[in-house]
Amino acid sequence: MTVRLGEIAPDFTAETTEGQLSFHDWKADSWAVLFSHPADFTPVCTTELGRVAALEDEWAARDVKVLAVSVDPIEQHHAWKSDIEDVAGATVGYPIIADDARTVSELYDMIHPGEGDTSGVRSVFVIDAANKVRLTLTYPKSVGRNFDEVLRAVDALQLTDRGPFSTPADWKDGDQVIVAPTLSTEDARARFGAEAVEEVKPYLRFTAAPTA
Repeated sequence: MTVRLGEIAPDFTAETTEGQLSFHDWKADSWAVLFSHPADFTPVCTTELGRVAALEDEWAARDVKVLAVSVDPIEQHHAWKSDIEDVAGATVGYPIIADDARTVSELYDMIHPGEGDTSGVRSVFVIDAANKVRLTLTYPKSVGRNFDEVLRAVDALQLTDRGPFSTPADWKDGDQVIVAPTLSTEDARARFGAEAVEEVKPYLRFTAAPTA
């Protein structure tokens, strides 16, 4: 199946390095990042899972739970964890799904067709507190992911959920945001302050990002 933006993320039950979990129950009212990797004991995957572990405080600050998935068996995941932790200098405290039956990989369309095997591609799914899919990314197996970008995207999604805003190119936390086209410049200045709204074009207006 194809997992589309705005749809409810498919639920599943799976065996993980932290025990069996049911996805929707496990994430509860939190956001989640579900990401796949092609295989255990591979160089790019080792750096990626280590980076996710090192960002533990950043995920927690955004109320995001992370969950990895691989088509390798649970015993192999447990054996690999020590390598990841040694390379990253961080504890892998999040679950890694043992998807040797390809159940989750196929449910989320993570198998790369035409590659001559059944391992997963580097997919990322950002799922909100209501279980809706809000962002998807898919990389080829040879390209490592940038998890700073995943965090940046989560920041943008959570911020724009709070008001009539969108984010410009290369936006990062603390930068100005764009006033949504659904709000006129006059109404935006009444809402945010006359001096707080910069009109570059009638359809392109900037204002300060709201504080939490």
